[in-house]
Amino acid sequence: MVGMEVTEVLLPGVGIRYEFSTSRGERVGVVARRSGETELLVYGRGDPDTPRHLLHLTREESETVAEMLGAPRVAERFADLTREVPGLVSGQIEIGEDSPYRDRTLGDTRARTRTGASIVAIVRGDTVIASPTPAQRLQAGDVLVVVGTDEGIAGVENIVGAS
Repeated sequence: MVGMEVTEVLLPGVGIRYEFSTSRGERVGVVARRSGETELLVYGRGDPDTPRHLLHLTREESETVAEMLGAPRVAERFADLTREVPGLVSGQIEIGEDSPYRDRTLGDTRARTRTGASIVAIVRGDTVIASPTPAQRLQAGDVLVVVGTDEGIAGVENIVGAS
């Protein structure tokens, strides 16, 4: 990627998000999921944290587009955070039908304040909500991708699962 600055963000348990700016000033994101599926996003000029989902591609469709554009296939480079930062682990926690935070906002959980663990993404079906804001509503079936200590992750699980 000669001359273009690409930012990589590891999404533990999900994949990697790549971001870059076009010559017209638009911010583009590509979420390369561990499953081989890909999501293409464009970020609003006024709110760089709220992407607009453009396209969801299966592994085969992603490979076809890469071949059409002449780009090499993206190697799967998902490092375990425990190797990169000692003491940090990642976990996945599902919001159940009986969760007290179902249909409430992420901010209502106060998970980071209460546990020190960070919710870095929400997986909702085939969609990844990377870097969710406190205003993001949680739904039954959402999978929270959490980074922190073992105790912090267990704390988040207790919070969202407690009755």
